[in-house]
Amino acid sequence: MARIFYDEDAVLSILDGSTVGIIGYGNQGRAWAMNLRDSGVQVIVGNVRDSYWDRAVADGFHVYGISEAVERSDIVCILIPDEVQKTVYRSQVEPYMKSNGMIVFAHGFSIRYGLINPRRDVDVALLAPRMIGVGVRKLYESGYGAPAFVAVKQDATGVAWPKILALAKALGFTRAGVIESSFEEETELDLFTEQAVMPIIISTFLKAYEILVSRGYSVEAVLTELIASGELIEVFRQVCKLGLMSQLILHSKTSQYGQLSRIGRYIDRIHEPMVRSLEEIASGVFSEEWVREQELGYLNFRRLLEEALSLQIEKDSEDLRRRLRIPYDML
Repeated sequence: MARIFYDEDAVLSILDGSTVGIIGYGNQGRAWAMNLRDSGVQVIVGNVRDSYWDRAVADGFHVYGISEAVERSDIVCILIPDEVQKTVYRSQVEPYMKSNGMIVFAHGFSIRYGLINPRRDVDVALLAPRMIGVGVRKLYESGYGAPAFVAVKQDATGVAWPKILALAKALGFTRAGVIESSFEEETELDLFTEQAVMPIIISTFLKAYEILVSRGYSVEAVLTELIASGELIEVFRQVCKLGLMSQLILHSKTSQYGQLSRIGRYIDRIHEPMVRSLEEIASGVFSEEWVREQELGYLNFRRLLEEALSLQIEKDSEDLRRRLRIPYDML
């Protein structure tokens, strides 16, 4: 079984005297910087001069260009998008990394697929929260923490594990528990969720909308039942608390029987496409496809996104949200 580390397994004082550089002040970067500062860690931010730079300054951080922030840091946290990491790393990170420093990734993509190959004289670690940035911050402020995956790929200093666990504690992750993993496992699980689980969920809603509206059910009733009410948010909240099947006790017996007796109609049908997606991820087929897409200027990506956003369900959903008085921010 995988090891899980908690607050008592990490010593925060290991970070005393160290400067942590947060490279990229987006949702994760902002949450990491603020959590670390609130834990007493010395933090600086590295970013290009844009609105994120301005926000970091407004939040009270010392902000530098990326290369200068790297040069000033003992621990460098890479929190910029996957698609720019390779270029930024080669030109603005690697030449300025301190020998015996540490580089930390919040997602393993660039290491897993060989887009970045760090120098041998630095520690290389993974600290990947299973939560979006705003959730990382909100949980920390509430006295809790987001769970995360942790791994050490390269231990140049011999103390990479104590350092990454200290960082996890400062971020609040060890309050919940950080699970020992690897760059490979974290990347492949994350991509599998994105490419197999979520497409099935999204396609289910698209097909349900199409079938029901074509059979004469009103658009308003269909969208409220499927999406707009927010009921599914609460269902999945209970899935997290009770378990995928155990949460069924919160439903009527009619609902329980209907779900349990019909699962078999669908589950075997999704096996083959899910395995295909996993094989594309593990073999590197997807990563090569995505790198080519970037090199071609995102032509296919832009087309797919435009088509998705122009679907009738999107237009109808926007209209219904305006008409319903639901406090979505409170769900």
